[in-house]
Amino acid sequence: MSAAVERELRALLGDDAIGDAGDGRWWRDATEAQGLEARPDAVVLPADTEQVRAAVAWCYAHDVAIVPRGGGSGFSGGAVPIGGGVVVALDRMTRVRQFDPLLWRIEVEAGLRTNELRRLARENGLLFPPDPGAAEQSQLGGNIATNAGGPHAFKYGVTGRWVTGLEAVMPPGEVIRVGGPLRKDVAGYDLKSLLIGSEGTLGIVTAAWLRLTPAPEAAAPVAALYGSVADGCAAIERVLGSGVEPAAIEYLDAGALRAARDAWPPAAGALDEQAAFMVLTEADGSAAETARVATELREALADGALAVHAPTAPGDVAALWRWRDGVSIAVTAQRGGKMSEDVAVPLDRLAEAIEAVLEIGARHDLEACSWGHAGDGNLHATFLIDRRDAAAVARAEAAAVELFQLAGRLGGTISGEHGLGWVKRGHLGEQWSPATLSVHRAIKQAIDPKNLMNPGKKT
Repeated sequence: MSAAVERELRALLGDDAIGDAGDGRWWRDATEAQGLEARPDAVVLPADTEQVRAAVAWCYAHDVAIVPRGGGSGFSGGAVPIGGGVVVALDRMTRVRQFDPLLWRIEVEAGLRTNELRRLARENGLLFPPDPGAAEQSQLGGNIATNAGGPHAFKYGVTGRWVTGLEAVMPPGEVIRVGGPLRKDVAGYDLKSLLIGSEGTLGIVTAAWLRLTPAPEAAAPVAALYGSVADGCAAIERVLGSGVEPAAIEYLDAGALRAARDAWPPAAGALDEQAAFMVLTEADGSAAETARVATELREALADGALAVHAPTAPGDVAALWRWRDGVSIAVTAQRGGKMSEDVAVPLDRLAEAIEAVLEIGARHDLEACSWGHAGDGNLHATFLIDRRDAAAVARAEAAAVELFQLAGRLGGTISGEHGLGWVKRGHLGEQWSPATLSVHRAIKQAIDPKNLMNPGKKT
């Protein structure tokens, strides 16, 4: 079957639009550490929207599954071609279709990488705020498909907040456009928001109009260390209660802090060995506003803190955020592997959730820790494992199910930013009622009646 599929798509689209299905990079995404991979029947590398449309139309007519793929940086297995099918990778669709810096807007194709968009905006005095961790690898289409977040989502919101229009290819092979270079649009059902976060299960985003904002003049992080989870979470609530709006509010628990301690930039100040919790915030805006907010953050965080660090030199600020970006790698290095889930809970339940992660790990004989976007109540709850230990992997999978149940019990969600993909399939019932699930499934059935768009994902 694979040879026949590839042969027919090659005849339809041309040699340049066909990738090597035997190349393992198309078999997996960032969940490869969990052993999740599958070989596709064919790989399509479209150069434009028309080639995407033609590929989707052919697949739909021949009952072949379609697996959209961005940069492969996802943590939920959403880009893995489970059961085969045709991977449609948008790597070649990187064109900037229109850029109006004076109007703070840009239209780009879905394959443009996040860091390239941010660079282009920055060179014109603007900012595209969403900052997912893999900005050098992730693509805008994938960010939109998962509604990706990042540390600065607290102030600026997730990717969807910055999307004003979409072009997408929908089953059975139709190009639609919703929104555009608009600030407002309430004419019909919010189809744009339906596609945002749909993980390729309803269609393939091929281009987007994005809203930009003037880049802040300055940024100043403020990090505080505490002796307990309770003290750290109380400080987070004081920050919010003070009325100050930081750009980011991050946290690390004791295990995450311990793993990343050796990489801590010395210019940020010595880390207290007794610290069991860190709150990392940032002020941004004009120089005067940044200085004022940073002072207010230091005051709000100081009560009960073991130490407060507030580097100001641009190089030191960048080093601190590079350190934060490397926490996941540092944690993985402790055992050579990890299983990490991105649950989110209401902020007033954050301390309870952080402590519960450790309790769940202990019940399954697993070392556990967490870090994440505290201002959003978003935990990267993590169980450390040796991937070669099948029993440990099984225990981690069982622990993840408990984690999903915990999120539902606390009024939260089983995914704050990574999506459901394949890894979390079947767990939406932890947070949704049967009636809500029925509406969710009805939308999928109406748009993709053959269930060929990324089948098995987002369920």
